[in-house]
Amino acid sequence: MMGGGGGGMHLHGGSSSRSDAPTDEEVFGKVYNPRVLRRILPFVAPYRKLMALSMVATLTFVGTQTVVPWLIKVGIDDYVSEGDFSGLTVIFAIFVAVAFLNWGTNYLGQISIARVGLGVLYGVRREMFAHLQRLSLRFYDKTEVGRIMSRVQGDVNQLQEASHVVVMVLADMLGLVGIVVAMLIMDVKLALLSMSVIPLLVLIMAVWQPFARKSFIKVRRAIAIVNGALNENITGVRVVQSMNRQDRNIEIFDAKNRDHLSSSLVATRMSSGLLPPVDILTGLAMGLAIFFAARMVGGSGDLEIGMLIAFVMYIQRFFEPIRNLTMMYTQLQRSMASGVRIFDLLDADPDLVDAPNAKVLPTLKGEIEFKDVSFRYTAAEDVVKHVSLHINPGETVAIVGPTGAGKTTLTALMSRMYDVREGDGAILVDGHDIREVTRHSLASQMSMVIQEPFLFSGTVRENIKYVYHEVSDEQMVEAAKAVGVHDFIVRMEDGYDTYLQERGLNLSVGQRQLISFARAIVADPRILILDEATANIDSYTEMLVQRALETLLEGRTAIVIAHRLSTIRDADRIVVLNLGEIVEVGNHQKLLSNDGLYAHLYQMNYAAIEEPLAVAGDGDGDGDGDA
Repeated sequence: MMGGGGGGMHLHGGSSSRSDAPTDEEVFGKVYNPRVLRRILPFVAPYRKLMALSMVATLTFVGTQTVVPWLIKVGIDDYVSEGDFSGLTVIFAIFVAVAFLNWGTNYLGQISIARVGLGVLYGVRREMFAHLQRLSLRFYDKTEVGRIMSRVQGDVNQLQEASHVVVMVLADMLGLVGIVVAMLIMDVKLALLSMSVIPLLVLIMAVWQPFARKSFIKVRRAIAIVNGALNENITGVRVVQSMNRQDRNIEIFDAKNRDHLSSSLVATRMSSGLLPPVDILTGLAMGLAIFFAARMVGGSGDLEIGMLIAFVMYIQRFFEPIRNLTMMYTQLQRSMASGVRIFDLLDADPDLVDAPNAKVLPTLKGEIEFKDVSFRYTAAEDVVKHVSLHINPGETVAIVGPTGAGKTTLTALMSRMYDVREGDGAILVDGHDIREVTRHSLASQMSMVIQEPFLFSGTVRENIKYVYHEVSDEQMVEAAKAVGVHDFIVRMEDGYDTYLQERGLNLSVGQRQLISFARAIVADPRILILDEATANIDSYTEMLVQRALETLLEGRTAIVIAHRLSTIRDADRIVVLNLGEIVEVGNHQKLLSNDGLYAHLYQMNYAAIEEPLAVAGDGDGDGDGDA
């Protein structure tokens, strides 16, 4: 086979990782992580007024919650017992005002903190998207797409919750302080007696927390496995259906889904299991208070009825913030862990950045030179080894070789998707080392068409003008006509304004490829790279493209990786790669007469194809064959 790459799916029907070792998605963080809080402050800063408003509203709400039992105490002990109903009317009016203030501040606090949280979510997600656009292919080579999506979606949502949780934790802690102070003011002995159950509550929570944490981790791990299986099977649905594996995949997915259901039920039981002990302790504290206070009310008279009622209400409210704080403990851990993962991603440095003194390329002639270039993706063996090649302006050079020979790697280095390391040679364009020029000025004069055409959701017009918005409609139509796709486009329902589905799935592969051709040439690039660009189109479409290429390649430098005989045979020069090294260079006839690797590959792939075409009288050199 003269070129191409391969890809495959792991059809085990499960997630991409089968290891039982916990991943970073399954590990909880610290309840307080100063690094995360410090990094999130710039995202909160634009909403500091809203944050302050939320804090004031929440503190006021907590104050109204604390003052209600005291109002009841005053009403009963100072007015009801004395028969002073006019004074009771004043207490009632204050009570109603406090109730309205309670409702209003609660609403204002919730709305304000929600707007802060959504604003932080917007800012973090926007920053992450922008950063992901800057990261180089080397990052994506070693990072799973599912993990990136987990960061941008799940972790950002978890981090958004942190702003709400922090405010609520502060409110509950202040509310707890207010309740304790009020109880101590009313009666120190009774307050201490009521709080005597707290050590038992602390013991229950100490026992509960490790089990709850483990159950929550299992839920997170189970849903990660379910999402992995879902993503893999949807992405590979064509393979699944072509191999009739639907029933088996359903069985495997059901098993993973049942695991998630089981772990979720356990986590729910753990969450619910904390409430009865807290309620029991609340009842125990209230019972102790009533038992001992009843003697004080009926005996010495040191304690009045209203104070007893207020005391019981305070005891009940005392345990509510404790229960809330316990439940928020785990949420804070999740939020902090998500924050660590988010900022680790934002701290990932792009491999490809412009040099501090990078120059802007002038208009190119199209001369390309590889000077003793070597390259490796990892610390393993070089994929490209000491490649030296000079390409003249306007020359079309085809690169062929067996799978894994390094053809696509050469084009990736040429377009600076990866950088050649210092000491491993250099790539020059018009005499300029591409590492010493701005990547934008290089990319703006170079276009690439790859084997798998990728169109974006949007209109045909937006896809062709994808980068070059300043290009006129006339230039767009001219590019479409040049690759033979204009007639097809105008026959579509809305012509160039026809909306394409995600990845252009409402078009055939050949139609998507032709539109990607138009996108590549619409800005008149000086260098054109075709990486298996005609591999997925039919013979008739390829014939149209070949005729168009005669015009398109005129005056442009072109590097072509191809299976198709016509593209290879008509090239000015053919470079044969094997195991990352150039083994032959020449035109089609010369390489055939050399009886080397090219001739061997040609005999395996093309000889049987070319003879029938020759008998059929194909004099245009447009015959083709698939490797």
